[in-house]
Amino acid sequence: MRRRILAAALAVAAVTAAACGTDTPAPAAGGGGTLTVWLMNGDLSDKATAAVNAAFEKATGAKVTVQIQEWDNINTKISTALAQDNTPDVIEIGNTDVPLFAANGALTDLNPHRDTLAAGQTWLPGLAGPATVDGHLYAAPLFAGNRAVIYDKQVWADAGVTAPPKTLAELTAALDKIKTKHPAPDYSAFHFPGRYWFGALQFVWDAGGQLAVQRDGKWAGALESPEALKGLQAWKDFQNAYSSPASRNVDTKAPDQAAIFSSGGAATILDTSVNTVLKNKPELKDRLGTFPFPSATPGKTQPVFLGGSDLAVAAKSRHQDLALAYLKAATDPAVQRDAVSGIDGWTPISTELIDRITPTLPPLNAAFATAAKTSVATPAAPGWATIESDKSINTFFADIATGRRPVADAAREFDAHLTEALGAR
Repeated sequence: MRRRILAAALAVAAVTAAACGTDTPAPAAGGGGTLTVWLMNGDLSDKATAAVNAAFEKATGAKVTVQIQEWDNINTKISTALAQDNTPDVIEIGNTDVPLFAANGALTDLNPHRDTLAAGQTWLPGLAGPATVDGHLYAAPLFAGNRAVIYDKQVWADAGVTAPPKTLAELTAALDKIKTKHPAPDYSAFHFPGRYWFGALQFVWDAGGQLAVQRDGKWAGALESPEALKGLQAWKDFQNAYSSPASRNVDTKAPDQAAIFSSGGAATILDTSVNTVLKNKPELKDRLGTFPFPSATPGKTQPVFLGGSDLAVAAKSRHQDLALAYLKAATDPAVQRDAVSGIDGWTPISTELIDRITPTLPPLNAAFATAAKTSVATPAAPGWATIESDKSINTFFADIATGRRPVADAAREFDAHLTEALGAR
C-alpha cells in the first residue's frame, strides 16, 4: 500500500481558483450519460474536484457522480469493486499500487491513448513508471507530492553558513560546521531516521543503483549491484555522521521529526512540506529555508520518491469513452495548473508544468517543485505492495543505519525478499 504524503509540496499563491483554460478534452462519442468516479478522502479538494468535473462535463455533456472512499482497507475494496459488473468507471489508485490491479486484467490498457492523455507533456517517472506494467500503461497520473530539505536559517547562520548548498560536498561541509557548533550527542545537524526509506532510497538512486530490475519479464532485487552498494554506504555514512544515534532505529513519526526540528533538536530535516514544522511552531516561518537534496554529481539533485495518485479505468466499465474523457480532463495541462496545483497545491504531473509554475511559487515551496522533476519509479510489479505493507524496507535501512547488519549482507538478504515478493503473482 502506498504511504501517503499528507502535505502538499507546493502552494501557489497567485493562481486562479477556477480551472479550465482552453485545453479541454475532446467530446466523447455520443455525449450525455453519467460516469461514476471513486476519489480518495483527503486528496483533491471539493473545489479541485469540481474543476475537473466541469472540464469533463463541458467536453462531453455527461454528468459525474463522485464517490469519496476512505483509505482503510482500500485495496481490498477496490479489488472487490473491479470484479463486479457494476464497477465504478474511474478509480483513483495510489501510484505504487497500480500494478496490483493491472496484473489480473482488472484495468483498461491505456497504451493506445497515452499520447492523447499526455497532451505533449512529459509525465514524471515516479508517477507514470509504476502505472506502466510490462510496457503497457494502466493509469494516468493525477498528482504528486515529494520531499525537500528544510533547514533553520538562523541555526545555520550562527554556524557560519549563510547560503543553501548547491552540491553534496557543500551540504556536508555546512553540516560539519553545525556539528562543531552543537556537539551534544542528542542533537542532529540533519535529523534522518534510520527507517526513513523514502529518503534513504535517494542515495541509492543517486549512485545509479536500483531497488530491482526486470529481465526476461521477471523482477529481481538489485541492491547487491556495485552502484546500489555505493549508495547504501553513502547513506549510512551520512546518517551516522549527522543524525543522532537515537535516530537510527526510528521512523519519521515516532518520534515526530518535525516536532524534533521545531523544538530545536535538529538544524535540518527532509520532509514533504514546511507545514509539518509550522503547525508545531508557526513563529519559525521567517527562519525556514528549503532546497532540493543535492546530488553527489555537481549540478544535479538527488532523485526523489514521488507519492501521489493515478486514475485508472475499470476494464468492466460500460462507459469506456467517457472514462477516457475523464482522465483527459484530469490530466489536461490547464486543469493541472489551475486546479490540481493552483487550488490544492499538489505537484503537477509533468516537467513542463513544474517549469511553468515554479517561478510563481513562494521561495519556501519552489524547492519541492524543483526536486520533483527528478524522480525514479518503484518496481511496476504487483508484489511491490507487499514490500510496502510488510515494512521490510523500513527494517532493511534500519539494519544498515544501526549496524545490525553489514551493508553487503543486508543487501543480499533484502534482494532475496524483493525477488520473492516481486515474482509472486
